[in-house]
Amino acid sequence: MRTSRKLTQVILSLFALALMSVAAMAADPGLVYPPSSEVSDQKAGSILFYNIYTSSASGSNAQNARLNITNTSSTSAAAVHLFFVASGCSVADSYICLTPNQTASFLASDIDPGITGYLVAIATNAQGCPVTFNHLIGDEYVKFSSGHTANLGAEAFAKITAGAAAGCDGNTTEATVAFNGVEYNRTPRTLAASSIGSNLDGNSTMLIVNRVGGSLVSGANTTGVLFGILYDDAEAGVSFQLGGNCQVSGILSNTFPRVTGTFNGVIGQGRTGWMRLWSPQG
Repeated sequence: MRTSRKLTQVILSLFALALMSVAAMAADPGLVYPPSSEVSDQKAGSILFYNIYTSSASGSNAQNARLNITNTSSTSAAAVHLFFVASGCSVADSYICLTPNQTASFLASDIDPGITGYLVAIATNAQGCPVTFNHLIGDEYVKFSSGHTANLGAEAFAKITAGAAAGCDGNTTEATVAFNGVEYNRTPRTLAASSIGSNLDGNSTMLIVNRVGGSLVSGANTTGVLFGILYDDAEAGVSFQLGGNCQVSGILSNTFPRVTGTFNGVIGQGRTGWMRLWSPQG
């Protein structure tokens, strides 16, 4: 019987105005997704979210992330503001400039050693204001000392309105990025993780939930209380709660999340399940 170590990633925003679903069908060959299409790791955007980065200060060979970002425009250069948000909500930032068609790659151990969190990459103009530049794509390879590994595409948010973010110019020091379906694509309030294998079959799944919101100057917001339901393959569900800092993560087990009957009791040997997560906050 084959076993696997799987890292399941999800992205959460408490600023979204409605639920979001991502279509499974790809665009026709040669066509790009329109800016109004919802967030996806299958399109280009003006903002990229890398759901996880990590490294070990003492053992980067065992735990590290390689992050890649590409400017798909063949005519325009890109200035990108990078915000490294630690799981405890502190933020560090830097800039990167990309020539037309350029890809840049870097290791988390070289940029932010010993830290685990998520990365936000925002296209900006010469004044540092968030701007319309729906040509950024990205991906990453991440590995943990626990043995969990994953290749993850960066979630791309397109800017729908033209020009710089509203109210931002050369005299402002902060700008508001609105994921409201008007300025930028919306962000999800409800998440799902499918095809969770049984730990009793040798599987091990890591769950990561990020809060997207707050200030990238003074500190990002925490997730607050998250509600969830874990389902077995007979459609029976048990509820649970999660909560924590800007990033909640853990290996699914009898202690995470806490459910009645235990995790291994819900998803037994030879079985699979799935879970749904949502936030009651606005």
